[in-house]
Amino acid sequence: MSILRTPDVQFQDLPDYDFAPRYVDIGDTRMHYVDEGAGAELTLCLHGEPTWSYLYRRMIPPLAERGRVVAPDMVGFGKSDKYALPEDYSFHMHYDKLVGLIEALDLRNITLVCQDWGGLLGLCIAANYQERFARLVLLNTFLPTGEEEISEAFMAWRAFSQKVGTRMQVGRLVAQTITHYQLPPEIIAAYDAPFPEDRYKAGAAVFPSLVPISPDMPGAKEMKAAREVLSRWRKPTQVMFSDGDPILGGAAGFFRRLIPSAADQPEITIRGAGHFLQEEKGAEIAAEVIAFIERTPI
Repeated sequence: MSILRTPDVQFQDLPDYDFAPRYVDIGDTRMHYVDEGAGAELTLCLHGEPTWSYLYRRMIPPLAERGRVVAPDMVGFGKSDKYALPEDYSFHMHYDKLVGLIEALDLRNITLVCQDWGGLLGLCIAANYQERFARLVLLNTFLPTGEEEISEAFMAWRAFSQKVGTRMQVGRLVAQTITHYQLPPEIIAAYDAPFPEDRYKAGAAVFPSLVPISPDMPGAKEMKAAREVLSRWRKPTQVMFSDGDPILGGAAGFFRRLIPSAADQPEITIRGAGHFLQEEKGAEIAAEVIAFIERTPI
């Protein structure tokens, strides 16, 4: 496998991202993660497509004032290594890498904060490693099994990603989802920073195609099994979607119905935010996460 590593110079002087880089070798790749704060309480923040831990930069400091926060970059994203070939990316590769990181760092008492692919992967991991997880916070995500009707908005995004491939303009894509203001050029550049050339973007280009749209696709049975576990989940769960996500917005009600413990928490909607709600409302979301942790002591 051909592996690329983004030069450190790409990440110099990024706005609001002065966290010390930390790395762990998982198999043939080096994974980067942010690790701030301390204590028995641990928040694990998982990003999705096509972002990286930079998405959580406004949430990490307030969460770290209360406990430890870990925010990794998936393989293919951020400061983590990147496979050069699209065929090296799969649901199981991403799943195994994240499990490897959790085990290598021996993360326990986890409050999972997950969005987009962070939920597709993170919720499957939580279902299979329940002893490591204390709480769940779901932000604009889903668990597709390939059996449900796929939205036109997602299929259009999937087709677009296949068409543009590694020519995908990541920063511009993030900017286009912002609902109430224009994303500054330096923030757009920060989302582009992991990808100095198109050949670094194979992971970002292929991720939408990995979402199961039929039951025989890799990951579909794992997500179906995760649904079964979550249908009996009693650990504290907070569903907190935005009001402006055209692709996943409708999934909030699905999770509130699926997970019994979600009904024990208030129905929170993050107003004035699109798909990447952490970018638009990071401080507000962090405050809600802290309030959730405080009202659900372990």
